[in-house]
Amino acid sequence: MDKQLLIMLAFMEGTGILAPFIFIFFHVLRQFLFIPVVLLCMAGGILFGSFLGTVYSMAGLLLLSALFYICIRKMPKTYEKLMNIKYKWFGRYNKMTVGQIAVLRLIPFFHYHLLNLCLLERRPDFRGFMKGAFATNLPLAFFYTVFGEFITHFSPTMAVIVIGSLLLLFYILREKIAIVTWEEFFKHTNQGKNPC
Repeated sequence: MDKQLLIMLAFMEGTGILAPFIFIFFHVLRQFLFIPVVLLCMAGGILFGSFLGTVYSMAGLLLLSALFYICIRKMPKTYEKLMNIKYKWFGRYNKMTVGQIAVLRLIPFFHYHLLNLCLLERRPDFRGFMKGAFATNLPLAFFYTVFGEFITHFSPTMAVIVIGSLLLLFYILREKIAIVTWEEFFKHTNQGKNPC
């Protein structure tokens, strides 16, 4: 595990009744310490057990998602960078479904806030975004809290099979159509031509 995560675990064991609040707040801080969400959810299972670990991880992830919703519009450069990454990975006109986002959250190397941006694109109002955040974070929190210990014992072959299955599920859950307005279509086709 990460050095910072081990320090956090040792610290939280000694805090007693404040441990859940510190754990929830640590979900917000973990991105600045470069600790993956997966490791923190596993730590929640170790510290609090499966049920409470899932509940506390969900509370932390929902708090993080709400802060993302509030802050991303106030940071236009970060928003543009995330949109450019989204265009490179998923295409300009693809809007991922909530099911696809939930599946991608289960794959450890996908950027958490990039998936939040895809969810924001799908559900731009706060209530819809938070419902989507709940639906996409629940499998992540539950899966890695409950099955975290077993996942660390997977063989490389089993890990490839699990990730391959998740990618297949991602493909199956995709939206089958993309809507492009005339203005957008002709704006992008005319950009490639050199005016004489």
